[in-house]
Amino acid sequence: MPVFPILEVFFIICMEIPQKVRGMQDIFGEYQRYFTFLKKVARHEFRKNGLTRISTPILEAKDLIVHSTGESSDIVMKELYEFKDKKWRDLVLKPESTPGVMRAYIENFLAETQPVPLYYIEPHFRYDRPQKGRYRQFHQIGAEIIGEQDPILDAKMIHIMTSILDGIGLEGQYTLKINSLGVLKEREKYIEELRSFFESRKHLLDETDLARLEKNPLRLLDSKSEDVRELLLIAPKMTDYLKGESLEFYTRVKEYLDLLKIPYQEDPTLVRWLDYYCHTVWELVDGSGRTQDAFGGGGRYDQLSKSIGYKQAIPAVGFAFGAERVIEAMIDRGVKIKNKDAIQLFLISLGDEAKKLSLPLSVEARNRGINSLLGLGAPSMKAQLKKANRVGASYVAIIGIMEAKKKVCQLKNMEKWTQIELPLSDLIPYIIDQIGEENLDFYHPSKDKLYIEEIPETHEEE
Repeated sequence: MPVFPILEVFFIICMEIPQKVRGMQDIFGEYQRYFTFLKKVARHEFRKNGLTRISTPILEAKDLIVHSTGESSDIVMKELYEFKDKKWRDLVLKPESTPGVMRAYIENFLAETQPVPLYYIEPHFRYDRPQKGRYRQFHQIGAEIIGEQDPILDAKMIHIMTSILDGIGLEGQYTLKINSLGVLKEREKYIEELRSFFESRKHLLDETDLARLEKNPLRLLDSKSEDVRELLLIAPKMTDYLKGESLEFYTRVKEYLDLLKIPYQEDPTLVRWLDYYCHTVWELVDGSGRTQDAFGGGGRYDQLSKSIGYKQAIPAVGFAFGAERVIEAMIDRGVKIKNKDAIQLFLISLGDEAKKLSLPLSVEARNRGINSLLGLGAPSMKAQLKKANRVGASYVAIIGIMEAKKKVCQLKNMEKWTQIELPLSDLIPYIIDQIGEENLDFYHPSKDKLYIEEIPETHEEE
């Protein structure tokens, strides 16, 4: 017997099935229903506030992220998925969307009516330590309004963000924290004072915070060290260095939040952790006290366009929150999602004549708004009943050989465990009456189509 087939069989038997990559997840079942619901609520809020959707590439030039996020940021130093393509260009899997959206704005939207309001629901990638609600491939839901500097836009974005969280069942489960980072000159003066304050207290800093003091003292405001948190209570505060225009801008944002009846806490240590922020910054935190307690946040970033190489500053404000972290919060707090995919009618067919009857019935049931499922293949009735149980069908219609001849079915109510014989012509009206017309589903994406434009015929010259 040849050796190679034996070896091939041996390797096939011994080969392990590759597991999913650490930090990634498969999204399906109940979790997928939460994800779908979250996206629907977010899209609704975005649309009614005039934002339109944008999707930027998964791959971006590494320079775009480095120049926007900052060379000393954790994202650039530790978390990028980076590689060189076949032409040795430095590329990354995008760790966030804001730089890419700004790049897309500069390439495509400068001539549009300003400001340009955009939103996204996108996967992102960071080589971070996986933990509950935090993955290496994760999804962010976010929005940007680019092209106008007005404090009312900052308040509007906060309102949209809180409306989404309220709409998915997390009302009262978070705290809005806000701060102002002013403009660059004010921030430079503040950083100088902050550096001086901590230089005389370096003995209280750990290795991480010493590095922050050296590279960017502003990042000390985000330190998790208890010693540093105590020192920050008496350290200089950014708001003390705001001048006329910056102070007025921050004051007006708070006034608009008051008008919208959005409660907030001012937090002078809130800086966010990306270099492009200025003026208003905010976070929505869950109050758990965990290191990662923010559902998401945002702020103004008027200098981002210049940092990625554009000739002038473009005013912009935006936010994002992590879908996975929000979904975990919904589950933890007992938020239940209606399953619109629940099967209302399961059709069991035994024999070819029964299949010829059940196939058009299943199509008609769907057209009449009933979520129906047809038992496929040629399994036994026992196997098909198991499947009907597994998918949680409300009713099961059994069409066997004798039923097919008589044009009837045996209809089982799977909740009450009752059974009746019913003419097939009465099956669909009976199911509609039992489940209620309000529970019928008539949505189809084709209904969003306005019309089909008729293209005039063209005749080639003879």
